[in-house]
Amino acid sequence: MNHRAVWAIYKVEMARTLRTIMQSVISPVISTSLYFVVFGAAIGSRITEVNGVSYGAFIVPGLIMLTLLTQSISNASFGIYFPKFVGTIFELLSAPVSYLEVVVAYVGAAATKSIGIGLIILATASLFVDLNIEHPFWMLGFLVLTAVTFSLFGFIIGIWANGFEQLQLIPLLVVTPLTFLGGSFYSIDMLPGVWRTISLFNPVVYLVSGFRWAFFGHSDVAVEISLGITLAFLVLCIGVVGWIFKTGYRLRT
Repeated sequence: MNHRAVWAIYKVEMARTLRTIMQSVISPVISTSLYFVVFGAAIGSRITEVNGVSYGAFIVPGLIMLTLLTQSISNASFGIYFPKFVGTIFELLSAPVSYLEVVVAYVGAAATKSIGIGLIILATASLFVDLNIEHPFWMLGFLVLTAVTFSLFGFIIGIWANGFEQLQLIPLLVVTPLTFLGGSFYSIDMLPGVWRTISLFNPVVYLVSGFRWAFFGHSDVAVEISLGITLAFLVLCIGVVGWIFKTGYRLRT
C-alpha cells in the first residue's frame, strides 16, 4: 500500500475540517446539545427512568448515534463528491494510487471526524448527566465500527449523486427518520406489540441498541444480533464500493 498517497489524501480531508470547523464540529455539537436539553427537560420530567437508567442518561447513546450516522455519511459523501464536481477526480483516478488506497484515505478521514465529534458530544453530555460506561471497550468498538460502516455508505452516496440535492436526499429522507424511529429517544420495549415488531425491521434499532448496551449493560435486542447486523452492512458496503471501482460507475463519465 502507498502509505504516502493515503496520508496525503487523508491530510487534505482533515484540513478541510479545520477550515470549516464551525460547520463541521461546532454546529453538530450545539445541535445535539439542544436536543439533549429539550428532550431531557420536556420528556425527562415525565419519564424519570427507562430500564433503571435516568432518562437524561438513557438518550445519550441515541444522540451520539444520531450525530455519528449523519456526520459519517455527510463527511464521506461530500469528500468524494467534491472532486467529481470540480473535475479533479480524473487526476485522482489517473494517479499511481490504487482504489483501495483512495477508499482508505477518504473513508478513514470521514470516520476520524465522526468519531471525534461523537467523543466531544459524549464529553458534553457528561456535563449534564452522570454517565457510567459499563463496557468502554465495546463502546469504542461500536463507535468505530459504525463510523467506518456509514462512512463507506456515504462514500457510495457521494459517487452516486449527480448534484448537491441528491447528496442530501438519502441522509435527510431516509437515515434521519430511521434514526428518530430507531429507539434513539425511547426503548422499543415501550411500544405496543405490533409497533415493536415493525420497529425490528428498522436497521438503526440494532445500531442504537448495541451502542446503548455498551453504556448500560442492557439493550432492546441481543447485542450479538446488533453486532452481526452492523458487520453485514459493512460487508455489503465494501462489496458495493468494489463493484463501483471495478465498473467505473459514475466515475469515468
